Amino acid sequence: MTTSASGPQRLYLMQVATLIFDQLRLPVPCYLIQTGDGKNILIDSGLPPNFQPLPNVPGMQGIEHRKNVMEQLATIGVRPPDIDILICTHYDVDHAGNNGAFPNARLIAQRLQHEVASAGNPRFALTRSQWEQPASRYQLVDGDTELLPGLDLIETSGHVPGHQAVLVHLPQTGPVLLTIDAVPVQAYFTADRQASPMDANGAGSIASTRKLLDLVERRHISLVIFGHDGPQWSTLKQLPDSFD
Repeated sequence: MTTSASGPQRLYLMQVATLIFDQLRLPVPCYLIQTGDGKNILIDSGLPPNFQPLPNVPGMQGIEHRKNVMEQLATIGVRPPDIDILICTHYDVDHAGNNGAFPNARLIAQRLQHEVASAGNPRFALTRSQWEQPASRYQLVDGDTELLPGLDLIETSGHVPGHQAVLVHLPQTGPVLLTIDAVPVQAYFTADRQASPMDANGAGSIASTRKLLDLVERRHISLVIFGHDGPQWSTLKQLPDSFD
């Protein structure tokens, strides 16, 4: 697939915090896509301000906060009102903690995730003040969706109902798959992976992993970015550098 002039031109990676689980250090990421026609598309919004470890999360020992997503965007001259679209991959606390900070953004979520959260699932209660926005701000999608030429949302339930990964086609880099939490670390990117303790539906996570493996093969995707893989993130270009 070739990219269009109005499609994605740059992809910025931002690590806004590090979660510490036993011996693991897991990055908390957000992403910014800039298009050829000047749109700013944010993917996820990170942890809420001053968020501290949850006592009911097994193994979580601490959080190291970095500059939050608003502060990092400011370093490249992007202000919260400049965000045109916020892709909400899901409403976990490390992904939706600042959704309300972007007043002009159209919010894109899978309908299933939004309905499950709105029905009162306690997993998403911590971020309810952020994702509970007026219905007029939302564009709810059902399943795999081409959001715009060169930008695809991939329904990947399992980690939570209605989770979505993101496929970005860049002019020079080519297709880049952001697995988000469907495949949090590269070691899980196998057909025979085990479910994570954080997955709401283990069988669904395994099925979604196989779906993404098939996507990588069919679309000849050479760059797959895993949502919480510390060793990989230490090798990736991060804001202010970009993938083009």
